[in-house]
Amino acid sequence: MKIMKKTKAFTLIEAAVVLFIIGLLMLLILPNLNVQRKNASQTHAKAMVAMVQTQVDLYQNEHPEASNVTLDDLAREHYLNGKQVDKIKDLKIGISQNEVHQ
Repeated sequence: MKIMKKTKAFTLIEAAVVLFIIGLLMLLILPNLNVQRKNASQTHAKAMVAMVQTQVDLYQNEHPEASNVTLDDLAREHYLNGKQVDKIKDLKIGISQNEVHQ
């Protein structure tokens, strides 16, 4: 007669409870992550507007004869690099009358 050795393992009920708890936590966490991602995007856009306004002001200080500063002016004079200009265009940030707006 063989004696079977009893092994320790999770039962099906225990595994189901653990999966249920993980699913419940995911339902609580994911919506919050989306809200935080949206807040981060808005904060990034505001920071980009402030950074571009600073560059416009610097450009005006060094080029007082310039009446209307454009993104092309800032890029040409190396106040902004190519990646920054692309991101500014993606965020739909514009310059009018030397004031930066989104």
